[in-house]
Amino acid sequence: PPPLLEPLFPPQPGASPGFAERVRQHKVRLEWVRAEPVGLRGAVRVLNLAYEKAVSVRYTLNGWASCAEVPATYQSAGLADNFTDRFAFFLPLGAAAAEATLEFAVRYRVAGAEYWDNNEGANYRLRGRQRGPPAAGLPQDPDSTAWIHFI
Repeated sequence: PPPLLEPLFPPQPGASPGFAERVRQHKVRLEWVRAEPVGLRGAVRVLNLAYEKAVSVRYTLNGWASCAEVPATYQSAGLADNFTDRFAFFLPLGAAAAEATLEFAVRYRVAGAEYWDNNEGANYRLRGRQRGPPAAGLPQDPDSTAWIHFI
């Protein structure tokens, strides 16, 4: 079974009060994340400081002994404001995340400057764990208890 990633932070920071002001102040903020069977999907909101910009997510599964970085892609869907852009990302994790803690931070490069969202210095963290076996008493194969009766 696929690993389960449990966020150790509110997974929808973009829904919290004052989010737009935090984006204006810090230039980059994580908007939301969603754990999927093979990785982590999310969105980032950045202050639109220039046309050319690069957003990426740097992550680790081993406490920063090693890390990887994936680029986020611009989302052209219309937003309610004219001062931010949204970027989407996907972290491919697979089975490696089953027993590890995933940590990540978001990097925004624009107009010769670099801005980070690292959850106020704590990094965004998700605890990985293998899904448990089905509850006792339930058959694993739905057909394992089926009876065929011929008359």
